[in-house]
Amino acid sequence: MPQARTIAVDVIAWGALHAGTGYAAHRLGDSRLSRDGWLLRPRHFEVGGQWYPRRLRIHRWKDKVPEAGDLFRSGVSKRQLPSYDVAGLQLFVRETRRAELTHWWAMGCGPLFVLWNPPLAAGLLIAYGVGINLPFIVIQRYNRFRTQALVEHLSR
Repeated sequence: MPQARTIAVDVIAWGALHAGTGYAAHRLGDSRLSRDGWLLRPRHFEVGGQWYPRRLRIHRWKDKVPEAGDLFRSGVSKRQLPSYDVAGLQLFVRETRRAELTHWWAMGCGPLFVLWNPPLAAGLLIAYGVGINLPFIVIQRYNRFRTQALVEHLSR
């Protein structure tokens, strides 16, 4: 395939993969997002989300990235909390799970690019997938851990 066509296919493929994984996560039932599960569960090093501001200074950059939670009908933006009561906070937690899954799934599509790209290009495209999605995963985890702690506090 000519190089210009390959680049066009790569750009279109990433766009379709991001849209497709976003739509798939949007269609997940709320019950599937009611708990963290293996992929989403807190890891020891995260220390309840405290690792992110200490090591990554997340509070300085997290609000500067785009947010597309309300892109699909009945979607929920994560720019602000839906409400400050326990139900609103639990909704926010659920939506952070949905967003995190979206970005894990999109990042997981990166290896598909080895099917039609030369090794160097495939490696760069996989690196692009990681570089684009990882900050969003980090943001969702940070926000979820903080909000879960608040839900636990308010529930007591």
